[in-house]
This record gives sequence, C-alpha cells and structure tokens, in this order.
Amino acid sequence: MKRWIVSGLVSALMSLPAWAALQAGDVAPDFTLQASLNGKAFAYSLKAQLQKGPVVVYFYPSAYTGGCNIQARTFALNADKFAAAGASVIGVSLDSIERLNKFSADPEYCAGKVAVASDAQGEVSRAFALNVAERAGRKDTRGEDIDHAFVERTTFILTPDGKVAATVGGLPPVANVEKTLEVVQGLSTPASGRPH
Repeated sequence: MKRWIVSGLVSALMSLPAWAALQAGDVAPDFTLQASLNGKAFAYSLKAQLQKGPVVVYFYPSAYTGGCNIQARTFALNADKFAAAGASVIGVSLDSIERLNKFSADPEYCAGKVAVASDAQGEVSRAFALNVAERAGRKDTRGEDIDHAFVERTTFILTPDGKVAATVGGLPPVANVEKTLEVVQGLSTPASGRPH
C-alpha cells in the first residue's frame, strides 16, 4: 500500500506542469528584449504589447531543435486564431538574436508569423521562475553547435493587466499550443465576465 501511494505521488509530481513557474493570479515581470520577426530584429516591450491585449509568452529550449521546431510551426499555423482572439504571441529562448533572425523567417518554423525574443542571459526566464540548464556540446537540427543554456518549455497567458491567466507546461509541443489557444479563446468569450 505504501509503495502504491509513493508511486502515485511521484507520478503526480512528475506530471505537474512547470510547478515552480509563475501561476494564475501572479503578476508577470515586465521585460524588454531584442526580438526578431521575419528575420528583422526589433526591441520587444511586454508592457507596450499588453496595452493592445492579452499576450502569450512561450518559453522554449532552443531554436532549431525537434520539439521547438514543431511548437514554433504550430504557433505559426495558428497565428490567425490567436489574433482573432485578440492575443499576440512572443517566443522566448536563450538563443542569440542572430539565430532567432534565421528562425523567425524560416518558412518551416516561425514563417514570419511569430516573433521570438533573445533572453541570452536567462534573466527573464528566471524572473518567470523557470529552470535554466546548461546543455553544452549539443547540435541543432541543422548540425550547428548550440552554445547556450536551455529554459524549460512553459507557456504563460497574460491578461492586459499583466497578470498570469494560466500557465501551460508539461505538455508536448502541439498540445501546448492547443491548450494555450483554448485558454486564450476562453478569455475573449462573454462568459468570462470581463469586458473586452
């Protein structure tokens, strides 16, 4: 009996999404980062973007890696649905802006539809209470060296007041995007009781 309880607790803990990450109701830290959209670098301000509506901030380990490629592609394919729900999307990783300029324009991944930001030192990732881990010696899907740390895959849906509406973690890339879209679409329904 004890072994079953311990086993159940371990399984439950392992399946918890980003348990240390900011959760619903927390105030998200403001940030400004160098970002890229369709291969062009620009200064991204979370505060300025929140003035336009809800923001999806999705953290991912690295551009040009298996799951991250799938997630970026899925966000790009659903960009119009996020926009229709009034939300914008920004990806954040510890990639350099040079890598992100290529990734953001790559028709197979961000396809010029999803902006991605460089948190090269991991300060923003840590401010969202995410784990950052060194991954020296790895290669990306193009065979190029990855020379930066990885942040855990976690998505935050932020309301215009800067609060976390939901945290989505512990899911495969496609399911992460699908769940995020579901939450965003729920924010824009009259049943939520909030003015839009």
